[in-house]
Amino acid sequence: MRRRRVLVFGGIILLCLGVLGVLAVTADDTVQTDEGEPYPGETLVTVQAYGWFGNHNGDVFIVDENGDRTWEYQPPNAAVFDGEYLDNGNVMVSYGQRVPNSECPEEYQNTSNHGDHCVKNVVEEIDPETNERVWAYTWYDVFIHWHEVHDADRLDNGETVIIDMGRDRTFTVNQEGNVTWEWSAVEHLDEGSEFWNEHVNGTSRESHDYTGPSQDWSHMNDVDRLENGNYLMSIRNFDVLVEVDPQTNDVVDVIGDPGNHSIMYEQHDPNYLEAHDHVIVADSENNRVVEYDAETMEEVWRYEGPSTSDRLQWPRDADRLPNGDTLIVDSRNFRAIEVDENGDVVWAHDLSERRGIIYDADRIGPNRNLDEEPEDVPAGDNLESRGHSGVVSNTVAFVESWLGFVFPPWFGLPGLLAVLGILLGGLGFAWEGYRDYRDGA
Repeated sequence: MRRRRVLVFGGIILLCLGVLGVLAVTADDTVQTDEGEPYPGETLVTVQAYGWFGNHNGDVFIVDENGDRTWEYQPPNAAVFDGEYLDNGNVMVSYGQRVPNSECPEEYQNTSNHGDHCVKNVVEEIDPETNERVWAYTWYDVFIHWHEVHDADRLDNGETVIIDMGRDRTFTVNQEGNVTWEWSAVEHLDEGSEFWNEHVNGTSRESHDYTGPSQDWSHMNDVDRLENGNYLMSIRNFDVLVEVDPQTNDVVDVIGDPGNHSIMYEQHDPNYLEAHDHVIVADSENNRVVEYDAETMEEVWRYEGPSTSDRLQWPRDADRLPNGDTLIVDSRNFRAIEVDENGDVVWAHDLSERRGIIYDADRIGPNRNLDEEPEDVPAGDNLESRGHSGVVSNTVAFVESWLGFVFPPWFGLPGLLAVLGILLGGLGFAWEGYRDYRDGA
């Protein structure tokens, strides 16, 4: 009986070592692309960080259609978020810079349980020919997580609109650095406001407050200027988009329903298709990209991944391109992919080897003349959705996305099970050895 147990434990170890060997030898770390032509041109990509969220080593770069970098810029000690290619050929990038406590303004030193640093928020315009700063707007906040700037856009009048989740505000600044307009989410979304009474009162969002230096109340992460002059803002922690009239500061439209995670769940970077009155949302915690009719909230298109075994994990950007393709950032899978009207992947940029947590991607066209969110693009009504139901497959994808931060890209759940099998076999041998020692004693 003992010999049989030893053979079983040995067999388990050999089998599991074989599984690891096969996984390593047959590994293909490139994203599989289907036949089809991607929309032409280079792509502007931002990486929040490499290796882990708290590494503060992000960058921004441009890649050609083959994935080769034609330009890159890495600000020091920074978590990098939005990037925008400007009409003048410069690149504007938004990032939070981790600053040692001793170098922080006095009011931001020794704050909360993050007293070793503060954050310097930077919206910076870079000349890609020299990588020199030609314009910037900066401000400090208490710490780098939840208080970094995520988005800024250059307006037609030369001003810049910035959304600031640390202070729950959206504002515009001119080239001289003067604030020309400011809107407060605390004033217009909190308890007592019309928004609160209509959309929040009685829901779980009542537990959200904005007190204390470590608060993450609104997590406002995206702002876009609409053709009518209003601003569309993504209020992530309320699972909604709000349209604000800057003349009155009133909330004139709400897309979504606070706490209703079947519509949106902590979304990022909406792409509003004004010609169709549709909105495409990177529905992050639901691990999908979904397109809604903004008037009726009818779902017209969704994308959840190339296959049941290869699903999106925490997408944070999705842009419809003029040919009907959709460019998607799949953050926790360390990649950006472009899917065509049939839902097939026709282009990809994979950073899994470096564990690059991509935040934003914009196709800038062959002559770098394509807008950040192109106008007159097809709606999703005639595009093929690709959904993948199933709790098991979604759970496996979730687990494997986090394993990717620790193990090689080829490892996955099978690799984890193989390692557990080796440990089990080893424990079996150890137990048999202990029994021999005990019986001999």
